Amino acid sequence: MVQQTTLMGFDYLDGYFQDLLVESPDTDTFMGKLAVSAAATLSAPGLPVFCGLTLHRPKKGAAVAGSDSRARLLDEVQNAFNDGPSLSAIENRQCVVVPDVALERRWPRYISAAARQGIHSILAVPLQMEDGARVMLSLYSLRPRAFDGDDSARAEAFAVHASRAMRLALRITGLQQARDDMAAAMQSRTVIDVATGVLMAQNSCGQDEAFQIMRTASNNANVKLRELAGHITDALSSRQGITTHFDA
Repeated sequence: MVQQTTLMGFDYLDGYFQDLLVESPDTDTFMGKLAVSAAATLSAPGLPVFCGLTLHRPKKGAAVAGSDSRARLLDEVQNAFNDGPSLSAIENRQCVVVPDVALERRWPRYISAAARQGIHSILAVPLQMEDGARVMLSLYSLRPRAFDGDDSARAEAFAVHASRAMRLALRITGLQQARDDMAAAMQSRTVIDVATGVLMAQNSCGQDEAFQIMRTASNNANVKLRELAGHITDALSSRQGITTHFDA
């Protein structure tokens, strides 16, 4: 568990992360800024670290960000192998440290890839998420034994504040997606209603019959109902004389 004094030392991050979130047009952009912030915050004088950040959500592909191209690449490799210290950190819900890549025997394919990138030590920290989301914070160093107990405590404290920001970012994204889905559904319904009205006028029939005509034509042509309705309304607006009479 993170000591309260260590956690309080990063209290300023809550407001900073909120500002980053407001300035970010989407979750991917925010993750990139968060990775850069992690690298800057957790580096020490003469001992820089690189940060990778990966988000897994149910029924969605992994989203990856990094403080630089190397950190991003290493997170992408780990996801491709589905094996590595960050995934172990998520599974066990605790920090995982690789003191020296040259001596590490776990995750051989991933460790080999990290060594080829010049990485000598790794610290992986899970973020506490909700709704099935998983976020992994990976810190990389070009020096062996770059991360000690104090570094792990600081990284965990950073992760506590980053977790709050990521949960908020995903809630905002979910609300935006729900809004967009509702708007798309309303637009689709409007187009179908207009097309139904066109068929009622041109075929001298009621609403139910006009809708059935359009649905039958959609099935026969193997075209989505929304797409067919769009063709009908486009034909009306363009005044090209395209027929909208279908055989039921």
